[in-house]
Amino acid sequence: MKTFHCQHCGHPIFFENVECLQCGSALAFLPDRLNMAAIEKVDEDGQERWRPRLRGRKESAARYRLCHNHTTQNACNFAVPANDPNPLCVSCRLTRVLPDLSQPENPLRWYRMEVAKRRLFYTLGKLGLAATTPPDGQADGPIFEFLADLPGQPVMTGHAAGLITLNVAEADDAERVRRRVEMHEPYRTLLGHFRHESGHYYWDRLVAQSGRAEGFRSVFGDERQDYARALQDHYARGGTLPDWQEHFVSEYATAHPWEDWAETWAHYLHMVDLLETAASYNMKLTVPGQETEMEDVVNPLETGHPDFDTLVEQWVPLTLLVNSLNRSLGQEDAYPFALSPGALEKLRFVHDVICRTRSKAPAVDGQETPAAPVTPA
Repeated sequence: MKTFHCQHCGHPIFFENVECLQCGSALAFLPDRLNMAAIEKVDEDGQERWRPRLRGRKESAARYRLCHNHTTQNACNFAVPANDPNPLCVSCRLTRVLPDLSQPENPLRWYRMEVAKRRLFYTLGKLGLAATTPPDGQADGPIFEFLADLPGQPVMTGHAAGLITLNVAEADDAERVRRRVEMHEPYRTLLGHFRHESGHYYWDRLVAQSGRAEGFRSVFGDERQDYARALQDHYARGGTLPDWQEHFVSEYATAHPWEDWAETWAHYLHMVDLLETAASYNMKLTVPGQETEMEDVVNPLETGHPDFDTLVEQWVPLTLLVNSLNRSLGQEDAYPFALSPGALEKLRFVHDVICRTRSKAPAVDGQETPAAPVTPA
């Protein structure tokens, strides 16, 4: 995620901000522009509208409403174009079911999950994989249900036919760490869950529905093998396969080709997002093997069709730097992975699929959301 600047005063602002601390301007993310903006209220025909607040006397003709989840729950900072009939922003309308918000622990859990989902939406929008202005108040992307465990009814995180179910307990730091330790995982984050599960959705959309199944199988293996049995076998053996690091980005990726794709997809989103962050700070890197030459970090979300080898060359020293900074603060490695040639081949496949897709206008695949706010389960 890049850093943004207040368009009114130029002060740095961040993706979750709702007010500029320098000039006091209200802030909102404008999905149609994929940018944060200072905004000011205007009253037109008795209706509250917002417009970008610009320097000087120039006035913007653009008009927006604030997302319903901002005005009623203070839980969103996305704006909605004034001519969009849906009261929810393009990210919030992807959520179909909420946890019971009358339970004291659930409002914060829901807020954290929406923050992670908005970050996912930003990356998908920048990659041309999700429409930022879908027509007629529709939604473009996977639909989400955020559910809490009930007595005798545990919630399993997963994806099926365009629907992603997430257990809101993952928004609790202590619970997420407990599960990570219990499952012997080196990495487990809320945003990582969203990225992984979105991979299953985009496998359907970009591989199965786009005639790329044979190319996929040549790299990841045959996904037609029994999925349930493969997962059973994975957990029965404790997830361990000899030399798995030679071919997979993570141990869980060994479970089934679908999981291999989803883990690799999530890693690719990690890669492009972190590189964009570094590029927004005008960062330069010494590339291994070229110690005397400093290179500007490429922003893969604004480059069009970035060269994969360049991304990897910059990714490796960047992750070493991030991990070293974390260790300096007494934290564990932020990126506890080492990418083998086999894993890089799979990342290249994901990169190539996305690059062939991002030049096209993202399609709206018929999914609609109600023109009224979602209600808690």
